[in-house]
Amino acid sequence: MDSFAKLLILFGLILAAVGGLMLFIGKVPYIGKLPGDIYVQRKNFSFYFPLTTSILLSIVLTLLFSLFSRR
Repeated sequence: MDSFAKLLILFGLILAAVGGLMLFIGKVPYIGKLPGDIYVQRKNFSFYFPLTTSILLSIVLTLLFSLFSRR
């Protein structure tokens, strides 16, 4: 039961970190408004797909995980 409690604490810390990042990223200019992000707005319909932002975030996370996973 002790290891399960530690796992729950770890997940809680990860969720708190992701929440903090989401608050911070909302204030950074150009994130989500890069060239290549798809935004379609019609009379009663809007669609937003952050294609370029997703690719850039994927590259950054891949680099970070590869740096920290090497031992």
